[in-house]
Order: sequence, then structure tokens, then C-alpha cells
Amino acid sequence: MEVVRSESGVRSEKIAAPVATVIARTKRFQVWFIRVCSSILLWTCLVQLLTVGELWHPSFMANTTVSIVKSPHHPPPRLPLRNYTSNGYLKVSCNGGLNQMRSAICDMVAVARLLNLTLVVPELDKTSFWADNSTFEEIFDVKHFIDSLRDEVRIVRRLPKRFNRKYRYRVFEMPPVSWSQEKYYLQQILPLFSKRKVLHFNKTDTRLANNGISIDLQKVRCRVNFQALKFTPEIESLGYKLVRILQERGPFVALHLRYEMDMLAFSGCTHGCTKEEAKELKRLRYAYPWWREKEIVSKERRSQGLCPLTPEETALILLALGFDKDTQIYIAAGEIYGSERRLAVLRAAYPRIVRKEMLLDPGELQQFQNHSSQMAALDFMVSIASDTFIPTYYGNMAKVVEGHRRYRGFKKTILLDRKRLVELLDLHQNGTLSWNEFAVAVGSAHEKRMGQPTRRRVIADKPKEEDYFYANPQECLCEGANCDDLLGPGNSSSIR
Repeated sequence: MEVVRSESGVRSEKIAAPVATVIARTKRFQVWFIRVCSSILLWTCLVQLLTVGELWHPSFMANTTVSIVKSPHHPPPRLPLRNYTSNGYLKVSCNGGLNQMRSAICDMVAVARLLNLTLVVPELDKTSFWADNSTFEEIFDVKHFIDSLRDEVRIVRRLPKRFNRKYRYRVFEMPPVSWSQEKYYLQQILPLFSKRKVLHFNKTDTRLANNGISIDLQKVRCRVNFQALKFTPEIESLGYKLVRILQERGPFVALHLRYEMDMLAFSGCTHGCTKEEAKELKRLRYAYPWWREKEIVSKERRSQGLCPLTPEETALILLALGFDKDTQIYIAAGEIYGSERRLAVLRAAYPRIVRKEMLLDPGELQQFQNHSSQMAALDFMVSIASDTFIPTYYGNMAKVVEGHRRYRGFKKTILLDRKRLVELLDLHQNGTLSWNEFAVAVGSAHEKRMGQPTRRRVIADKPKEEDYFYANPQECLCEGANCDDLLGPGNSSSIR
């Protein structure tokens, strides 16, 4: 059968064809438009989330982190590489605990900068009392350390192969002189590199003076301490979590209760210990050859203010300083000698005492167990972030934390006058001083020991007795004329 199309039908098809094409194009445009809008919306949301994330970044991070933390989505631009001819390689082995090694690393970077050397990533102490075999890379972010100082000093992870023993190269080892000035390194150490391309400093504690160092070199020490020495992501993540848990519960005090076995054995302080414990501590002191002083009279040492306060004494001092029973206290320390038995009085006075082991799951701490320096790093972060920091002994951790808290806005740090406190404690406990008299005396003794701005105390020819640079890095806390306003007259702290 023949299909007959009308003239109007043909005309309708001719009209429908372009209409269909237009409709199809319109639909494709709509799909494309929706996709574009969706993409723009998604990217806008992502940017907003990143921005809010950085703004929301918990405030304690600014207080606890040892360096400037950047979002992983926005890596900081690489610093320009300092161009200089290296005079040789400096290899260093740090000795002591975490914070003693930390200060030493800062000093050695400054020495490498002064002498135009290439620094090998420092080795950490593995033979001390703590027997921690952690490497630099297991505690500090080694890439950040190298990159953040590349405009100051060249740092390599290891010596070139040609300097290995395998190739019969013998590296010259020596301990630099303690508390040395720049002149010593320029005149005594630098010439050694003309004959030996590698020097190994096998001891690094307090090898650079507190004072008399050029302002530029002092600022290098600060830059290493406050920016370059950043803990590993694993340590920082857990440290931030600890701080967040504590802050969610309210303000808290970080109590560096240095009543630990190594401190008591080293110092010879046995006040409050049983006879058996005193004998154990003495045996331990004799067992470690690097603790040179063996025969120590504990009573004399305590009266001189050279002993850490006991947990029982600490409870009385905190009460006298006005900390009420509801105060949240984080114990920033290792195992307390005598364990819970010696903490009973302190815990009765302050029921809200906590330790990291109480706040975290065992699994979270498992990787740090048996690594005292990594555990100390967690306490270090919490101590810097705390509302108040109180050390019961003025050792390396107390000093370095104090310096960080000054750098971060002179946060409250109560530096206990142990010699005065021992006098007051004995007078109160023998009935000479009433509680009110005791509390008033303790308070007045510490009015100016709260971490306020002050100049570093200088004692000529007695560096051990003067203020430690890392406890009060005044050169890095102010600029020029502002220092007099903040710290007081320039020469008021010098003692001759």
C-alpha cells in the first residue's frame, strides 16, 4: 500500500526536526550547567572546610607545638638554601635525657652555623640510666628539622660513605669545653677542620655559654628550639589528644613531680624514704660511673634546697599556694618512687590527679612504652599547654619548659624556692608556724617567682650558678628598646 503524505504533514516534520535538536542541545547544556555548578559548589565547600579547619585548629596547638604547624594541604614554601663553602662535617652524640639533649642539639646547630660546617643529624643517648634506644627520627620530625634550617646550616642524615670505617677512615672524637664562647670554637675548633674533614663531639651538654654570645647566634639557638625541633606526627597527635582531654575537663596544672628513682639516686636525696629504699638508691648511685658524687648526706643536701620535694611536701605547698581541692593536676613525670603509696597524701588532697596512663587507652601508649624520651615528649607538650606549670625540682625539663612558656607569652610558671620551702615546712611540722603563718610565708616567697618577664641573671665565671639560657632566652622575647620596658634595665641582673 502506498503511503500518501499530506503537504501539511511534511511541513510538520520539517518543523519538528530543528525543534528536537534545540531541545536536545538545551538538555545537554542543562546537564553541563548542573555539573559545573556542582563542581563549583563542591570546591567552595572544600575551601571553606579547610579555612574553617585552620581557624578552628585547637588553640592549645599554638601553645604546645614546638614549631609552627602548617596544614598538610598548604605546605610552607621551601626556604632558600644558604650558599656557603662547608669547612667540614660535624658529627655529634648527645648525652642525657630528652631536654638536655634538646638544648645540646640547639647548641650544636649554632656551632655549625658559626663555623660554616655541615651538621650530621645528631645521635641520641642510648647508654644513660633510661636505656632508651630511640633515634632522632623516632622523636623529632627529621625532614622538618633539615628543611626549616636550610637557610642557616646544611644538615645531612649521615656522613658520606668515604668517611666510614669501612673505608678505613678514622673520625677524630673529642668533647668540646663546657660553657665555651664563640672565640673558643673559632680559634680552637675551626683549625682542626683543616687537617680533619670530620669532627665528632662525643659530649654536647652545656658546651655553649649562656651569655656573651652574639645576638644572631642566640637567635639561631631559639629558632632551633622553638621551630625546628618538632616532634614526630605520632607523638604530636597523641600529645594534642592528651591536652584536648585535659582542657575539656577545665583548667589544669602540670606538676613536674621529679620524685623518680634516677633523680633520688643521683641527688642522694632520701628524705621520706625507708632505710631499705635509701640503701637501694645508694647502690644504684654506685652502679652508674657517670654519677660521680657517691657519698652524699641527704639531710645536708635537702637543707641546701638541692633535693626534689617529696609528694607529701608538694601537697602542703600546693595548698599553701591557694590551689583548692578541685584543681585538676596532671603529673608530668615517669614512675614515682614508691608508686601509689607515696602519692596517697597528694591524691587525698587533690582527688583530680591524673596521669597520661589514666587518660589514654593502653594501646595508644603501647608504641611509646620502654621509650622514656618519647614518653617525656608527651609530658613536655602537656606542660607547655597547661594553665600553670610547677616543677618540684629545677632540672633540665623544668628549665626548658619554663623557656618555652616565656616564649609563648610568659605563661604562669611557679618556680619553687626549695631552700626556703624546706625551712618553712620544718617550722610548720614542728609546730613553730601555724597553718596560716605557713601559707602566708609560702605565698610571699613566690610572688616574684611566677614566670614574669625578667632579665637573665649573669654570674661572672660561674655559668652553673647563673640563669640558664634556655630557661630565659631573653634575646628572643623582645626587640631593641622594647626589652627595657618588658625586662627592666639592661644591667640590673649582672652579679660580680
